[in-house]
Amino acid sequence: MNTIDAILFTGNSNWILNVVFIIIKIAVVIGVTMLHVMYATYFERKVIGHMQVRLGPMRVGPHGVLQPLADMLKLFFKEDIIPAEADKPVFKIAPIIPVFATLSSLAVIPFFEGFVIANINIGLLYLFAMSSLAAYGVVMAGWASNSKYSFLGGLRSSAQVISYEVAMGLSLVGVMILSGSLNLSEIVKAQQQYWYGMFLIPQFVAYFVFLVAAFAETNRTPFDLPEAESELVAGYFVEYSGMRFALYYAAEYIGMIIMSSIAVICFWGGWTIPPVLAEAVPLLKAVPGIVWFLGKVYFHIFLYYWVRATVPRYRYDKLMALGWKVLIPLALANIVITSIVKYMSE
Repeated sequence: MNTIDAILFTGNSNWILNVVFIIIKIAVVIGVTMLHVMYATYFERKVIGHMQVRLGPMRVGPHGVLQPLADMLKLFFKEDIIPAEADKPVFKIAPIIPVFATLSSLAVIPFFEGFVIANINIGLLYLFAMSSLAAYGVVMAGWASNSKYSFLGGLRSSAQVISYEVAMGLSLVGVMILSGSLNLSEIVKAQQQYWYGMFLIPQFVAYFVFLVAAFAETNRTPFDLPEAESELVAGYFVEYSGMRFALYYAAEYIGMIIMSSIAVICFWGGWTIPPVLAEAVPLLKAVPGIVWFLGKVYFHIFLYYWVRATVPRYRYDKLMALGWKVLIPLALANIVITSIVKYMSE
């Protein structure tokens, strides 16, 4: 008799309720995330439009608020074109990998106290693993399309991800040292032990390294070399159309949300506010934690838009030099200093 049969025969049905509750949480998280993805595209076009003294989308719905729905319908009904010389099985599966990897990352993100799908003790390592897996979809697309543009985009992306994942991982080591845990909920709680309520102040250098690496990990301006329109037309997904193209587009914006959430959890105190601020203004304690969390995430997503509108694209050799010669040494120096300070304070 296996474990499931034993539970059924003993009449214990708690596991059924637990499974149903987990499924509901997964559906809520994915549904809300995809809604954010839809309107992140709209707000990006609006924000950059106003920065460039224009209006952005205005025609579909009041002030263009239905533009994401129109875009979704357009991509859904567009013809799915597969190049004759493409490696068809790999070409078809490549866009699915980054979407599943980024959506799987949501499982360990605590959006507020007690609300996390999988509260595992190695949450940060799990996020690194999923971000590495997402890069395979880009490399596979570059290879399978059998196009020089997409192949160059795939090569650039693989080199870029390898370089900046090292810097990103090292930037979070200081957070691990101060919190003594890889569990994301524990990292948030550890920040409440300090009067400033966040690791942003003692880990400012690590935060800077993480932010730059996050831009590179998500292939966003000024590190969008894998899809440089001026050189590679669209890079690794140049041969994709319809819903397969939409999957890459969605994966990029889900990745932005994931990276923003990691920054908020590891450096900005997650769903909490600094204890000093809470004591000074007691009314702030009544604000739900999810409001603080989303507000901080929205700020970081706005940074993506702001940088895209103001900073030009890096040259590729400068991109590699920044990762290996600047960010990684800074992250290593931060680890050494954090370790010394931690050791002397004990």
